[in-house]
Amino acid sequence: MDLDLNSLRAGVTVLSFLAFCGVVAWALARRNQAAFDEAARLPFAGESASPSEGEPR
Repeated sequence: MDLDLNSLRAGVTVLSFLAFCGVVAWALARRNQAAFDEAARLPFAGESASPSEGEPR
């Protein structure tokens, strides 16, 4: 079997697409939703409703 450069490129493309589909499936899995929701709230964890003393307004 003669493996040329175009066959290698096609194989890498297919593997990359499968890896992409795997990442999308992992990101959308319901079992990960709680962890992602918690991570999404991290930037706001230290903020309060009113500015504390010593901070510029």
